[in-house]
Amino acid sequence: MRHVLLTAGLIVCPALTSAQQRSAPAALTLADAIAIAREHNPAYRQALNNALDARERAQNAAKETVNKKATARADADKAIAEAAAALADAHGKIKSAEAGRAAPKTTAAASRAVGQDETRLQDARTAFDRGDYLAAIDKAHAAAADLRAAVHDLEAAPVPAGRRRR
Repeated sequence: MRHVLLTAGLIVCPALTSAQQRSAPAALTLADAIAIAREHNPAYRQALNNALDARERAQNAAKETVNKKATARADADKAIAEAAAALADAHGKIKSAEAGRAAPKTTAAASRAVGQDETRLQDARTAFDRGDYLAAIDKAHAAAADLRAAVHDLEAAPVPAGRRRR
């Protein structure tokens, strides 16, 4: 038993003496003293950890913001493209209705709706160019929905019967 304690003491003692020498060198400079104080000061260590955590959270928030903005931009671009396609479809349906001799009231109402939605689509494009992607999405979706409704109304309108010859 005595032999085991003596061996343990020889192993631990050099480690203790080297730790003591490291913490208090013979010639202590101001920079060394500050470094030792910072290394052993729990309040400083806690403040440093808090600052590092805060920096990491800020960097993550900045990355997340960039990702969300890119997603919103892509969504706005897609919504504007869908509204533009609905506008082109509406123009085509109005022309074919006029060529098919549809009631002038029906085509005039559809033309007015398309004109208003053309303005709304232009507003969506302007909002997109300003970087206001959420407003662009809202305006483009509203224009597309109204255009689809105008086309539906135009297609559902009764076609006047042709004149019969006797």
